[in-house]
Amino acid sequence: MDIIRNFPLFTIVLSLFSGVFCTMLKGKTAKYYTLIYECLLIVLVSFVLWYTYRTGDSFTYTMGEFPAPWGNEIRAGVLEATLALGFLIIIFCSVMGGWKFLVVDVDETKVNLYFTLINLLTAALMAMIWTNDIFTGYVFLEIMTLTSCGLMIVREIGRTTLAAVRYMILNLLGSGLFLLGVVLLYDITGHLLMVPMQENIAKMASTSAAMEPVTMSLGILTIGLSIKSGLFPFHFWMPDTYGWSTPTSASILSSIVSKAYIFLLFKIYYRCIGIEIFENLPIRKILFILGILGMIFGSISAIRKSSVNRMVAYSSAAQIGYIYMGIGIGGMMGYTAAMFHIIVHAVTKSLLFLTTPRLAEVSGDSLLFKNLQGSAHRAKDAGIVFVLCSLSMVGIPIFAGFSSKLMFALSAAQSDNMKILFFTMSALAISSVLNALYFLRTVIRIYTEGRGGADISAHKLYEEEKGIRGVAYDMEDDEEEEETMLSKLEFRIPAAILIGMNLFLGLFSWYTVDLIQKGLEMFP
Repeated sequence: MDIIRNFPLFTIVLSLFSGVFCTMLKGKTAKYYTLIYECLLIVLVSFVLWYTYRTGDSFTYTMGEFPAPWGNEIRAGVLEATLALGFLIIIFCSVMGGWKFLVVDVDETKVNLYFTLINLLTAALMAMIWTNDIFTGYVFLEIMTLTSCGLMIVREIGRTTLAAVRYMILNLLGSGLFLLGVVLLYDITGHLLMVPMQENIAKMASTSAAMEPVTMSLGILTIGLSIKSGLFPFHFWMPDTYGWSTPTSASILSSIVSKAYIFLLFKIYYRCIGIEIFENLPIRKILFILGILGMIFGSISAIRKSSVNRMVAYSSAAQIGYIYMGIGIGGMMGYTAAMFHIIVHAVTKSLLFLTTPRLAEVSGDSLLFKNLQGSAHRAKDAGIVFVLCSLSMVGIPIFAGFSSKLMFALSAAQSDNMKILFFTMSALAISSVLNALYFLRTVIRIYTEGRGGADISAHKLYEEEKGIRGVAYDMEDDEEEEETMLSKLEFRIPAAILIGMNLFLGLFSWYTVDLIQKGLEMFP
């Protein structure tokens, strides 16, 4: 079984190799290769999860056999494997579910380069999850930033270029602050590996004067990753970034990339600083306050939008607030709730961004609410999926969103701090009401019959044309029907997977909670 200890490294190396290999393939071939290779990664990570859960312990892979503090290390535990598995499944579903729009949005000669970016982003994602070295986290954080910009700008319309430039500027600012924090921590501790850094900081914890530079370094580092992950008030880049990207890009960027930054930050709190020390720092209280503000103001901004994609994007800002609020609550239950919500939001939001363009497709390719009137009747699959995702986001029982909000409430109740309990329960109540306002309003609109500005869909026009052209084009119509069936399957399969994951997280949440808590127990 020792070969399983190599699998985390394989996920990084295979992803880097696949990124280069896709440059030599044609577009559709690169797509199928990426889907197959993502399945291989899912199998490898599943073995890692099984191995770490069965043995009850994490393991470390030392690069080049150089010991600490000189060597670079990869560490795998139950928590890392759980998140990696969930993220890889979402990438697979995003690639399959968004293919129909990808071939329209991206130039045919650049489709293979698009999958190169997907694979390089996967390598960065895996490295950030497995790394046991804070500087390696920074290196792959930069790779993720560059590939994310590429996934946006590949659509080549004016708004995506503007969004990509804005995203790049803000993310480079965040990266610079993160690097400055890393340099300061290295200067203080003399280590880049997480465990030796934590040991040195623990020795300084008894002296308040010695902890001041550590707190300052951690604060700078936190601001950097808060900008990159979209914590309030740094969330204003989200609407253009997610709203104007091609559906596959929006699905991956909103559900995975921002969560990878948060997980890296959480690893630094837990494994570089030490969770006991972190809980006594003022940073935790600030994250709690900003998280609550993000939940409320993100939802208010979502209500005011006239476009469904921008509404869903601002909703992401609110959901990021939930995660930071959980970290701010602290304790085993608070951290468990935050990690659980990372998975819940990733599963739900990825599917929302794959669904909204299908509603727009039958509404004159418009994402405006006024033109989506009755769109769920014209795209029945997309309508049903949007309703299920909306119910989860609002927090209706049996769906993952309900389990997530319940866990936040329980974590606040266990904190023994009445202020935390009051503000958490108030924020959950207000945010849930606001979520219901903008998601259920959208559900009502897409199921209300009417003649909006784009009520005559491409589907109806096709039926009219078919009646005029007659029998001469039956063969062509059959081919179009086959393409339509394939397109439906490419949406239904990932939709079924993600809805299944959502219901599993809602109905059997204790299985995932058990994995997260076992992972946290072996995290130090």
